[in-house]
Amino acid sequence: METQKKEKGRFRNSISLKLIVVISLSLLLLIPSFMVRELIDERDSRKRETINEVTAKWGTQQTIAGPILVIPYTVREYYTNGTYNELDKYFHILPSELEIKGHLKPDLKRRGIYEVIIYNSNFILNGSFTAKDLKSKPSKYHKIFWDEARLVVGLSDLRGVTKNIELTWNNVHTNFSPGDGGCTITTSGINSEVEVLQDIDYNFDIKIDLNGSEAIFFQPAGNTTVVNLSGAWNTPSFDGGFLPVNSHVTDTNFTANWSVISMNRTYPQTFTSDEYDEYHQYQHLGVRLLMPVDTYQKSERSVKYSFLFIALTFLVVFFSEILGKKRVHAVQYLIIGLGLIIFYSLLIALAEHMQFNLAYLLASFVIISMIAAYIQAIFRRHKTTLTVAGMLIILYLFLFTILQIADYALLLGNIGLVLILGIVMIYSKKIDWYGEQNGKSE
Repeated sequence: METQKKEKGRFRNSISLKLIVVISLSLLLLIPSFMVRELIDERDSRKRETINEVTAKWGTQQTIAGPILVIPYTVREYYTNGTYNELDKYFHILPSELEIKGHLKPDLKRRGIYEVIIYNSNFILNGSFTAKDLKSKPSKYHKIFWDEARLVVGLSDLRGVTKNIELTWNNVHTNFSPGDGGCTITTSGINSEVEVLQDIDYNFDIKIDLNGSEAIFFQPAGNTTVVNLSGAWNTPSFDGGFLPVNSHVTDTNFTANWSVISMNRTYPQTFTSDEYDEYHQYQHLGVRLLMPVDTYQKSERSVKYSFLFIALTFLVVFFSEILGKKRVHAVQYLIIGLGLIIFYSLLIALAEHMQFNLAYLLASFVIISMIAAYIQAIFRRHKTTLTVAGMLIILYLFLFTILQIADYALLLGNIGLVLILGIVMIYSKKIDWYGEQNGKSE
C-alpha cells in the first residue's frame, strides 16, 4: 500500500508528465492565437470597406489607355443562298510616338480611424500618328468610314475627371465627350471626333486633370512610349509589367521615367476589334502609393511568432519550477499564456489610434509588467522574476527588429532560433529528467 502511494506521488510529480502538460497547454493556446488572426482579417476588411467607400466618391485607382484612333468599317457576311449581312467593326490605330508627363499631388483623407490615400493629378499626353499607319486598312472590309474617325482615351474611372479634357489635333482645339466612341478595347473612356486624311501626319496634345486613389497606371500605346511621372510621396512602389528606366525617391517626393517600345508589347500598331478585343488586360506600368506603415500587415506577421513566445516563456517557467523546486499549477501556465496572447489584441487596438512602434512599445510594456508581477507572486524570488522579464524583453525586441527589416526576417529569425535552442540545451542538462537523484536520496 505504501509502495502504491509512493508510485502515485512520483507519477504526479513526474517531470515528464509536467512537460507533457506544458506542451499541451502551448498547443491549446494556438486556438486563441488563430482567433487573433481572424480579428486582424476582420479589421483589415473593415479598412478596405472604408477605402472603397471613400474612393467610390473621389475616384478609384486610375488607368489611362491610349490615345487610340478608332475608325468604323463594315464587313459583309455571305450566306449560302447568296444573301449577305453587313456587320459593324472597328479599326484601331495606335500613335507612333507617345509622351506622357504627369504630376501627382497625394493626400490622406481620414474616415473614422482609417486613412485613405487619394490624389489629384495633371497629365499632358502628346505625340503623333503617322501617315504610314493611317494608310493601313483591315484585311477584310466592305467600306471604311474615315469621316467618322474618333480619338479615344481610356479612363478606368470617369468620376475622377475634374474638368473638361482638352484636345489639340493638328492645331485644332476641341473637347472630349464621355463614352468609348465605339472602341471595343477599353472598359470606359472619353472620345472626340477628329478629321483624318491618310496622306498626312497628325500631332495631338491632351490635357487631363484627374482624381484617383492609391495607384495610377498607363498602357504603353505608342510605337515608342515615354512616361515621366513625379509626385509628392516618399513611399512609392513602381508596379506593372515594366520597371522605370530611372527613378529617384527622397524624403518628400519621387520621380520616375519609363521608356517602352512596341517590341515590348504583345499587340501591334494597327488591329481590328476582332483581333484584340481585350486590350485593357495587357501590360501596364505605373506607381502605387504605399502607406508608410501597414498596421495590420505587421500585426499579422507578429502573430506568427505567438507559439514561439508561449513555448519559450513556458520553458523558462518550467525550468525555474524544476530547478527551484517550486510547483506551478497548469492553470497558472494557462494564465501566463493568455497574457501573451492578449498582447497581440492590445497591439492591434493601440496601433489603430497611434503609431505602430509606439503601440508596440506600450503593449509589450504592459504585458511584460503583468507577467513579471505574476511570476513574482508565484515564485517570490527576484532572480526568477528578472529571468522571465529579461527573456520577454529580449523576445519582444527580437520580434520588433524582425518586423522592421522584412528583407532579412528569415535570416535573423533562424539565427535567433539557433541561439535560443543552444540556451535551452544548456539549461536542460541541469534537470534530473529520470528522477535518479530522488531515487538515491530515498
